[in-house]
Amino acid sequence: MNEPEIVREMLGNPAAHPRTIAVIGLSDNPDKPSNYVPTYMQQHGYRILPINPLVESVLGEKSYATLSDLPIKPDIVNVFRLPKFIPAIVDQMLELGLKNLWVQQGIIHPEAAARAEAGGIHVVMDRCIMVEHRRAGLSQFELA
Repeated sequence: MNEPEIVREMLGNPAAHPRTIAVIGLSDNPDKPSNYVPTYMQQHGYRILPINPLVESVLGEKSYATLSDLPIKPDIVNVFRLPKFIPAIVDQMLELGLKNLWVQQGIIHPEAAARAEAGGIHVVMDRCIMVEHRRAGLSQFELA
């Protein structure tokens, strides 16, 4: 979990390899991290797929109720939910064959992370995807 090579591989270069990020708990409130972090990622070439049954659309994309409802398999599942929801998210990811789980800073569920990794899912947990993107020096791939 949280190996630097996994972080770099997950984030990659969206200009060369278009990436999709399903964001569970994406908010339509621009003052919340669950909105401005995905906004940042979208501005840097990632397609954001909102997962929030309470909103119709966010960031110009239709919102879906669950990962199972998505029309495509996302490259990364980014989670902005309480730790108690992580095991069910891991279950869905295992069912759908999704391979990359990113759980935002401050959200920790070691048992779910271990179960995900045992099932072949790469896990980054308790890290902000925006901060790690900046730290990895990937900002040069910003779209015009």
